[in-house]
Amino acid sequence: MTTTDRAWWRDAVVYQVYVRSFADSDGDGIGDLAGLSERLDHLTRLGVDGLWLNPCYPSPGADHGYDVADYMDIDARYGGLPAYDALLAEAHRRGLRVLMDLVPNHCSVEHAWFVAALEAQPGSPERERFIFRTGREDGAAPPNNWRSVFGGPAWTRVEGTDQWYLHSFDPCQPDFNWRNPEVAEYFDKVLRFWFDRGVDGIRIDVAHMLVKHADLPDWMFPPDGESDYNGHAQNQPEVHEVFRRWRALADAYGRDLTLVGEIWVPTVTDLAAYLRPDELPQAFYFDLLMCPWDAGAFQASVSRGIAEIATTGATVTWTLANHDVHRAVTRFGLRAAEPPHSADPVGNIARARGDVDVARGLRRARAALLLLLALPGSAYLYQGEELGLPEVLDLPDDARQDPIWFRSGGTEHGRDGCRVPLPWRAGGPSFGFGPGPRSWLPQPAWYAEHAVEDQWRTEHSTLRLYADALASRKALADDLADRDLRWLDVPGRPDVLAYQRGELICVTIFGEQPFSPPTTWGRILLASAPPHAGQLAGESAAWLKPAGS
Repeated sequence: MTTTDRAWWRDAVVYQVYVRSFADSDGDGIGDLAGLSERLDHLTRLGVDGLWLNPCYPSPGADHGYDVADYMDIDARYGGLPAYDALLAEAHRRGLRVLMDLVPNHCSVEHAWFVAALEAQPGSPERERFIFRTGREDGAAPPNNWRSVFGGPAWTRVEGTDQWYLHSFDPCQPDFNWRNPEVAEYFDKVLRFWFDRGVDGIRIDVAHMLVKHADLPDWMFPPDGESDYNGHAQNQPEVHEVFRRWRALADAYGRDLTLVGEIWVPTVTDLAAYLRPDELPQAFYFDLLMCPWDAGAFQASVSRGIAEIATTGATVTWTLANHDVHRAVTRFGLRAAEPPHSADPVGNIARARGDVDVARGLRRARAALLLLLALPGSAYLYQGEELGLPEVLDLPDDARQDPIWFRSGGTEHGRDGCRVPLPWRAGGPSFGFGPGPRSWLPQPAWYAEHAVEDQWRTEHSTLRLYADALASRKALADDLADRDLRWLDVPGRPDVLAYQRGELICVTIFGEQPFSPPTTWGRILLASAPPHAGQLAGESAAWLKPAGS
């Protein structure tokens, strides 16, 4: 089977656009859809197959779009529906697919349904769209002990009453009651609205959390006080009914739409359950993102993902970065982590802070890219990773906007550091992000070293490495289609990980010592660091192929 016979998303490389931080067209310091349209050349030159837009619906911005006030419109700050339609048309003209980000677990307190719920009485149809309950201790205490992912209790009291509403994240984000058929019918309309408008797929925010345990019982948290996975608040059996319904709806359009779930569950087996043939086509495999820089850990993670997910008929959806975790350069360059501060177990690993060796982190991030892109399946890249950007760890406290920062009382810094607007050129007040004097989050002076324009002109820049890797991946696509991965033995070097697909060999050196690949592996097609006399540098990766093939 060639790539032309396959669903486009099975092998696609999709670029995640955090719209607020990509490009600003009007000088207000906030990225917008017109700015993205103007910069689509960057994505086509980079060589990705599509883009995923973080939420750009009307929103008061408590969580910068993940608190949705209207699911069937585009925020005026981003240009409204006319700007969206123009972007979609221009992306499609260039052969780029477009995915929207849907947030079905919760909405904004300004959503018309929740406004009506607050005005209605307990037990009313309006309140049944959400999860309202009477508090304990005559209404003075929350209905159960559940905790918000952002820190603190997961309940907020309706002022002057004994009623509380559930919010798995910020109080400005009330959870829908997915046991109410009216909620399912509403989101059918939302999906149809965007599919009818021409979108190519939907990324589903916290897809595993939609349905809660019917009785909302207390969860037994560990005695040390650290947050643990609350099995009553997520991964309930009934959630699979939602995605069977959505899959049927999407398949009825007959145009190869995809649904990709953001799913954090305890095991890969749990994840695979969402990928059964009548459920989601795709779900992010975060296991690899959470791995330390270690050959054994990477091999075990890749093997788990392929073994479990292949049984469903789906391909693995790989990623090493997104808008919720520290950038790969910083994660891979972290020398020693500070004590954990997050109420979210994921945050304690993927947003750990401490002393960072940026040069080492960049070497490892470049190597990890080649390891990732040669794997079977699709890959999602986060904006700015192609520039080798480190996390901005030292934002001024008064500039931070992530609700995690406020909910934690300033003990967890949150996700703002990976959302700082991109540097397009080395000079100017906002490094080319927009025509105005500033951006919504301050950019550090060292951003000049990572500017897009300069990197396109520099032969061995990280941006050029990304573009070369994506071009090589496309050139090899037919050879790699449906080719299984086979691990290769590397005697005496447990720090070296090598695998073969078709005729392509990918080798990654996790240690600092150089490595000379066997001559039988062939010639070097691409390397994350310049090889010397056929020897690969430590903390690098390369693609090789037999001569003449």
